[in-house]
Formats: sequence, structure tokens, C-alpha cells
Amino acid sequence: MNKFVFVDCKTVDEALGQMSDGAIVKAGGIDLLDLMKDGIVTPPKLVNIRNISSLQGITAGKDGLHLGPLSTLSEIAAHPEIQKNYTALANAAGHAATPQVRNMATLGGNIMQRPRCWYFRSSEFDCKKKNGASDDCHAHTGENQYHAIMNNETCAMVHPSSTAVPLLAMNAQVELTSKRGKRTVAMSEFYVPPEKSLINETVVQPGELITGVFVPVPEPGTRSAYQKYGEKESFDWPLADAGVVLVMDGTHCRKAWIVLGVAAPTPIRSTAAEAVLTGKTIDEATARAAASAAMKDATPLSQNGFKTQLFQTAIYRTVLLAAGQMQPDPSAIG
Repeated sequence: MNKFVFVDCKTVDEALGQMSDGAIVKAGGIDLLDLMKDGIVTPPKLVNIRNISSLQGITAGKDGLHLGPLSTLSEIAAHPEIQKNYTALANAAGHAATPQVRNMATLGGNIMQRPRCWYFRSSEFDCKKKNGASDDCHAHTGENQYHAIMNNETCAMVHPSSTAVPLLAMNAQVELTSKRGKRTVAMSEFYVPPEKSLINETVVQPGELITGVFVPVPEPGTRSAYQKYGEKESFDWPLADAGVVLVMDGTHCRKAWIVLGVAAPTPIRSTAAEAVLTGKTIDEATARAAASAAMKDATPLSQNGFKTQLFQTAIYRTVLLAAGQMQPDPSAIG
């Protein structure tokens, strides 16, 4: 690990004043420490924002849910209003990693996580994402059982954030602040696919800081759920996960949002699956049909074809869970 300067900031303005010359922001530091130990990032300065009180707190108002980016995953998972009206977000936060990690990890850090591709994380491999150090994506021909099965032509990484899945399904917005002022970015525009940039994974620019996350108030009749599936029964990185938001009239679905997490390099909506559910009665047949539609454009690699079926299972069971027709799946992880 390289030597670095550590700066502890108490206000947003103070932090913005320190964010230059290669400095990196530290909140919980869960992912950042891994990246530094692996030599993927070598910042000359860490700007600690953990003690900025204005970036903390959760407020559920008439307009929606206001989340400080320093809200921990544990705080989000345990919040009564989030459990009741933003259930998928509570599920995603409460099933990420371990209790110890959830007590440290922040919402802002979770949505800003770097890819978990082992070729990217290993100092022994060049990679397209390492400043163009290689023209090859090693996962295309190498060990790719955990990699993307959709939108994987340029880079086969998957995005590891669990909370990004329900936030995208709930049409959340991210507030970014810099010395130039504030701007708001929809979650649907927050992530940058590899086809547009191999270096930048989000639209966050140098000198910008996440200062808030907003989730609009759900429509009446809205129900939601999130589930993830992996190799271990307890905590694990997901092999497949799904976030589902339904606007229901009894068993009739008026609107649907279905988002897949680790299927692609960015969290993605499945409009094909949503179309199957919209205007229909939710039952096992329609849930399975939606799951099948979501995978119609899958392009699995040599070792991860099993994820296609696993995603179908995750989708149809999470649709039924959101609709109130199934209990949480005991085979889901976290």
C-alpha cells in the first residue's frame, strides 16, 4: 500500500476544498481499503467525510425518502418507514455482506463500488479498465462463471451494488455537489456502461461529492421486494439478484419495474419483463413468463450459462414476493 495523507473533514465545503490532485474520498472505506491493498488505486490523499453531519440522516417526508449518503446499510435496513414503504431497499441493504460490514458501509459507498471482476482486482493481470493497459477482456476467454450474461461484449464485469438495484427500480435521484454547485442525476443515468467509457463507471466527475439520495414517494398500491442468490447460504456476493416494484390493484398489476443487478456491467431494467406483467393478473404463470422474457437477450459466456436459469428463478420468485403471493425465499442468501 502506498503512503498517503489523511485529511479529516467536518463540512462539505471543507471536503470539496481537499478534493484535488488525485485525492480520493473515504466514507466507510470498505471497498476503498481493498482497492488500495490490491494496488488498484494509489491515492496521495484520503479525504475522510465520515464525520460530516450534514451527510447523515434519513427523513421520510410527504414527497419521498431523503437519504444522507453516509447512512449506513444497517440504518437503512432497520428504518421502519423504509421497511414499510420502500421494502426492496430495506431488503437489499439488510442482506448485503455481514452485520459488521453493514454497520460501517454507507449508501454512497455502496452505489459507488468498483467492479468485483478478479482480473480487474488482480495486480497480476492487465485489463481494459486499468487505463487501457490491455485490449483484451480476460473474462471473455478465461474464468467467467461469476461474470455478466448481458451487455458483456466490451467488458464482462458485473456491478456489485445491492442498493443500486431497488434505487433504480424506484426512480431514485442522486444529488452531486462540487465547487461549481449542485446537480441532480437520475439513477437511470448514474452508471456509465463500458461501451461509453471503460474508465468511468459513474457520471460522478472529479471534484464532485454525493450529498444526497432521494426516492420519490410510492404510488398508492405499491409493493416491492429484493432477493439475491449465491453459492453460500449466508453472506456472499450474489450470482443473481432482482429488485421488483409493482403498483397493484388487488392481484392486478398496473405498473411494474424489474431491475437486475449482477447480470450486466451496470444495473439494468428489463422492460421486456415489465411489459409481461403490466395490465395482467400476477400469478405464477405471469411471473414465470416475465422471468423468461427478461432473459431472452442473454449472451452467457463459456462458464456462466447457469446464471440464465438462476436469474429466471430470482425474478419470478421476487415478483411473487412483491405481489404478496410468496414468502421470502429461504434459499436466497444474506
